[in-house]
Amino acid sequence: MKLIILDRDGVINYDSDAFIKSPAEWIPIPGSLEAIARLNQAGYRVVVATNQSGVARGLFDIVTLNAIHQKLHTAAQQVGADIDAIFFCPHAAADDCDCRKPKPGMLHTIAKRFDTSLKGVPAIGDSLRDLQAGFVVGCVPYLVLTGKGEKTLAKGGLPPGTQVFPNLLAVVDELLAGAAVHAAPDELTPQKELKRKNA
Repeated sequence: MKLIILDRDGVINYDSDAFIKSPAEWIPIPGSLEAIARLNQAGYRVVVATNQSGVARGLFDIVTLNAIHQKLHTAAQQVGADIDAIFFCPHAAADDCDCRKPKPGMLHTIAKRFDTSLKGVPAIGDSLRDLQAGFVVGCVPYLVLTGKGEKTLAKGGLPPGTQVFPNLLAVVDELLAGAAVHAAPDELTPQKELKRKNA
């Protein structure tokens, strides 16, 4: 199974320092949903892992968060994209839970739900905590420069092996181009054999 883990705010949709508190405030970054559709077409299962401390802060409730995610699902489906699951942490930092990134609890839950190892799974985020949570469980970290990405890059301290791209679409271009390169020798084998027989 090919799995990929995406942060939400700043990766799929525009981020806000005042939090995304309603479906109306959830606005996709151009190209992000199309990128997810391309991942689906390439056989990836796409999972979102997002900190949503606005719930603990009383800025919005679970019903509103579900409505925001329903808008995400609907918008994705309109461009032929499918998000398998959205995992979220509703806690504040002071709650000291295990699911709030950079702690890896949410990612361990994803591994259990999909009954798979996360070793080598791409984890894409715009914040250091997204990358740290993924790195701890063996994911390959990708930083996008949308959302908080440029500030994250400027601060430094990224996990070893972090790859940096302008946006989600650019990451997907790279992932799928890499897959095509790896697939090329197998695809060429029958042609080589055919040439050999003709010779």
